Amino acid sequence: MAIDFTLSPEVEAIRDRVRTFVVEVIKPAEDRIDGNDGGEGLAGRERLEELISLRKLAFAAGIWLPHMPEAWGGMGLGHVELAMVQAEAAKSHYGPWVFNCQAPDEGNMHTLLHWGTDEQKEKYLKPLCAGTVWSCFAMTEPEVAGSDPTLIRTNGYQDGEEWVLNGHKWFISNAHRANFAILIARTEDDPDLPQAANTAFLIDLPAEGWTEVRQIETMHGSTGHSEILIEDLRVHESQMLGGRGQGHLLGQYRLGPARLAHCMRWISQAETALDLMVGRSLERFSHGSLLAEKQGVQWMIADSAMELYQCKLMVLHAASKIDAAHRGENVDFKSEVSMAKHFVANSLNRIIDRAIQVHGALGYSTDTPLAHMYQHARWSRFADGADEIHQMRIAQRTIAAYKDFGTTRAATGDLPV
Repeated sequence: MAIDFTLSPEVEAIRDRVRTFVVEVIKPAEDRIDGNDGGEGLAGRERLEELISLRKLAFAAGIWLPHMPEAWGGMGLGHVELAMVQAEAAKSHYGPWVFNCQAPDEGNMHTLLHWGTDEQKEKYLKPLCAGTVWSCFAMTEPEVAGSDPTLIRTNGYQDGEEWVLNGHKWFISNAHRANFAILIARTEDDPDLPQAANTAFLIDLPAEGWTEVRQIETMHGSTGHSEILIEDLRVHESQMLGGRGQGHLLGQYRLGPARLAHCMRWISQAETALDLMVGRSLERFSHGSLLAEKQGVQWMIADSAMELYQCKLMVLHAASKIDAAHRGENVDFKSEVSMAKHFVANSLNRIIDRAIQVHGALGYSTDTPLAHMYQHARWSRFADGADEIHQMRIAQRTIAAYKDFGTTRAATGDLPV
């Protein structure tokens, strides 16, 4: 039975190259950029030039676009292989961006590769892969639940060879700096299925009728999660991405692998937090012994280690099912991705919280990266589907499996145990 959690020598070599690049190239530059080396940090053009220079070094080192086919300048890695690259890259805040495998561009690349026409790929995918442009995915709206795309109110009507779009979007990540957007709008008034009401459009930015109202201030600052007002925005029919009424299908296709890519990066953050927790416990002496010798702290370390183990197994299994589906096998990976997304996001929050607790006031300060990590981690429990939505879908699939087969096995990974 072919269950093997080892990497081939070729893939192991890639992981070593990525790990070495992060430690020896990205992290020292990150300290200079953020002022963690005792300097003032970089800003404006100087900061941007430093970041771009890192991308050039990654490209020259052959660590570029790990998720894209070689024909598009990528490394051609499958999702299992991608998991180890993303996990290594995310040990640095700038790592995924340096390797050009960051959200939301990564998901948009997959979407354009699958749904785009040859002309759209040439215009949008090619420069996105080259790292010369940025993109965003505009779906979430303030007036309706973001977890139910069938409720989208942004609408479009056809006027000759153009579509006229009106609506309101918010928390659109990367919109502030994006060169183009994939916009989801309702184009069908009374479809046979609620999921067939939306259509995707490619919007060149800036555009008349597309107004950035503000960058929304979040727990971790104002970093490009924008509110967008769309008023009589005209777009040529050739800018439709995928077929009319296929916007929901396109969005779900995009979100599956994108959710798992988030999990890969979150695993790296959780592992960093656990490393910091154990390191602190081995150096802090209190009430007659090291923290590492105290049972209460040992429980926190043990719980975190077990959860991280579960996270890694769930992500690897879900990734293997995505790879199988992409090979043309009749494999459904939605349940596994939902379970991984929910579990990894919650584990990330718990592990960072325990690490802060072991560090005490130091962990609450910005002298360690934990406070910053915790601010970002809270977002994970509603990004790309809130916890409760995933729980609802997981329960529905579990009940359906029992009804269909008399057992819940198919809903729990359909594993040979």
